[in-house]
Amino acid sequence: MKTVKIIVVAFILSFFASCNNEDDNSEMAKFAVPEIKSLATIRSSINVTSAQETNADGKVYVAENLLFYVAQESGIHIFDNSNPASPQNTAFINLEGVHDIAVKGNYLYADNFIDLVVFDLSNLSNITVVQTVENAFEFYPSYPDDAEFYAFDVYPTTNEIIVGYRIENRSRPQGQDLIFANDALASFESSAAGSVGTGGSYAKFQINNNALYAVESYELNVFNISDPTQAFFDKAVYMTEWLGGGQFETLFKQKEFLFVGSTNGMYIVNAQDEFNPYFVSGFSHATACDPVVVFANTAYITVRGGSTCGAIEDQVNVIDITDISNPTLVSTYLLGDPRGLGIKDNVLYVCAAGNLNVFNATNPAELTLQNTYSDGVQDVIPLNSHLIAVGSNKIIQYNYGANHTLEQISVVNF
Repeated sequence: MKTVKIIVVAFILSFFASCNNEDDNSEMAKFAVPEIKSLATIRSSINVTSAQETNADGKVYVAENLLFYVAQESGIHIFDNSNPASPQNTAFINLEGVHDIAVKGNYLYADNFIDLVVFDLSNLSNITVVQTVENAFEFYPSYPDDAEFYAFDVYPTTNEIIVGYRIENRSRPQGQDLIFANDALASFESSAAGSVGTGGSYAKFQINNNALYAVESYELNVFNISDPTQAFFDKAVYMTEWLGGGQFETLFKQKEFLFVGSTNGMYIVNAQDEFNPYFVSGFSHATACDPVVVFANTAYITVRGGSTCGAIEDQVNVIDITDISNPTLVSTYLLGDPRGLGIKDNVLYVCAAGNLNVFNATNPAELTLQNTYSDGVQDVIPLNSHLIAVGSNKIIQYNYGANHTLEQISVVNF
């Protein structure tokens, strides 16, 4: 169980003489002010309703004939996708703190800020919560890019967490009160049997037999879901020493191995013993954002620089994992603003700058671009039957055509 901890390290900077004048005293600045919520309020707000519209970006997840749209920090939209040409919006789980899900059999596992919540889906007209593992995760809300300072006068107390930030214009600090938000190191730790579904390349949850894995910034959390109604936190596997301690972002499973995409490379974890996963090897690159997918003996990573991702040039890295203990770079394909990706057989799908790019990957050392679709998508799930892509408030489903072409069969706009 995680304990409440607030660690704030701030650097207090002195003014240069030229900045210390009366005109500065009247200037306003943008402060990031934490938005606080009680855990009781968060936990009591969970409910299930009929189909709802959404205006929140999200992820897609597929489990048999069900299609899930995970609207970030809003809830889970459930579609009957028996007919991909006409998916039916059937139900909505109001879950304010959701970022990712996984499904096994009739049970759905979702995060709710710091909790793991288990839902019974056996009756879609009566979806129920069967278990809540409290204080299972850490939660770090996204920090606003345009904030100049951090409002240290607002902070959570016992049984409260920070769920986000708002921008407030306040008087610019002077002299010894000057604290630059971007120089403050703030870390908040919060207190107080069936078929397995498939997520996209930005998935942070994966299921392996009776274990549910959830990747966090510097650790892999392991939950025992042998009995979904009694699911519990089993252990945290800390991985900060691997590859220099980059932050973990995504999780992909192939056979007994987990492939962790991080800000400084790809980590390979042996999970044959589902409750005792261990590090095997890794591939390092410069700081960047990078989901990873795997097919046969090849891993594909989109590496994106810019903004908070790093200064590396945007690219797709192709990694040979024939020797799982020694992954090696096979080739690099430059592609602007690459996002999510997916691989089916020898066809690689890469979302980049809003486009869906289709590559022939028969020879991984020489990816060949076959087709590009300007459909504004950011991630894909290549199923055996068809391809599902997600964009900003939309889901597009495609049939596979000849010569690596795609044909739209349905579009759901929110």
